[in-house]
Amino acid sequence: MDALASVGHNSQGIAITVEVKAFNSLTKYGPTGSRAQVLEVPAGTTVGDLAGQLGMPKSEIFLVLINGRDITPGLVGDEIRDYYVVEDGDVVAFSGAVPYSYGYGAPVV
Repeated sequence: MDALASVGHNSQGIAITVEVKAFNSLTKYGPTGSRAQVLEVPAGTTVGDLAGQLGMPKSEIFLVLINGRDITPGLVGDEIRDYYVVEDGDVVAFSGAVPYSYGYGAPVV
């Protein structure tokens, strides 16, 4: 699917700003080694484009949040919705596998 086709014919050359965060096992791919960075990307950029730009293997992404809303379709290991087009001002959070604490019986976040 051509991402620009979904945002309009006059979007070429337009840049948007998104904030990208990386958590858990994906912090090693995070922007500039930190947890958050503001990126300027072309209009029509998808979640998959962002992951690729940061060098994150899709097989290691277990959760994607856009503005705090989960866009992953199901449980751990399901395919991410990499075709989701981000918008100006979005906060995109990528998370790898969440460590599990058997002592507390809950994921450690």
